[in-house]
Amino acid sequence: MSSTPQSRDVTDISSESGLERLRAGVRTHWDSLSPAEKSVCRLLTSYSAAQLLYANAQELGAASGTSNASVIRTLRRLGYDGLPALKQQIAASFTSDVAPEVRLRDRIGRMGGDFAAIWERVADEARERVEHVRSAGAPEDLERAVEILAGAREAAAYGVGASRIAAEHLTVRLNRIGARARHVDTDGFRLADDLLRLDRGDAVVVFAPGRVLPEVEVLLERARQVGASSVLVTDELADELSDRVDAVLAAPHTPTGMTAEALTGIVVADALVQSVATADADRAVESSHELTALRARLGY
Repeated sequence: MSSTPQSRDVTDISSESGLERLRAGVRTHWDSLSPAEKSVCRLLTSYSAAQLLYANAQELGAASGTSNASVIRTLRRLGYDGLPALKQQIAASFTSDVAPEVRLRDRIGRMGGDFAAIWERVADEARERVEHVRSAGAPEDLERAVEILAGAREAAAYGVGASRIAAEHLTVRLNRIGARARHVDTDGFRLADDLLRLDRGDAVVVFAPGRVLPEVEVLLERARQVGASSVLVTDELADELSDRVDAVLAAPHTPTGMTAEALTGIVVADALVQSVATADADRAVESSHELTALRARLGY
């Protein structure tokens, strides 16, 4: 077998930094762990990256002879917010070392043909990711982002690729509550035209999960130049871009590919919209009334 990272089998990965950090955490805390927690740790450190990514807390509890509550408690003793946080840490190296088509084949193989089981696994991952959104963010981050959007002359939501879905969703819902918003999904040469519209008092919401595109850098630079505020919705770029934006909201990525990349971005967008509507309830109600009237005129 070739030794290039793109051709490695998912069961042939033993040096991911995520697994190394897990094992180091177990060694550090071992003497202070309870018997149940030690049982969970023995199981976690015996699993491969792929096994951990596709496991849920209930399965890990059963396999370790404990419970799903014991699994969550053990992970918190080791310094994780929960199972999704461990999966996020492991996924970074796993996805860079294993080609997408290899991960897809492995995922299909692990899912099997039991459609009820597939439903449960997909629902479990969606639930884990949404819970991770809640635990990863601080209330003051949401408050700052809401202040920015509620007071903005116009909001520009930027997202390309899978992030486009969440950015467009935010734009539509903000407009429906009377907050002026537009979706920016251009890149390269054409993005310059959209950047010209940015002005003082505007707000930019950038959906950028895990890679700093040149367009994102220029967009944030332009926002700062003209006096527009900025909100970053991301999985991995908080540390890298926090000094260039006014607020950062966490939107954890999918570690397996079972659920939509945009899922957590949409959840964050919904929280923003609901909060902005609450900040100016009269405007939101009036806009909703006008929207209903317009739909009626159109025969809907």
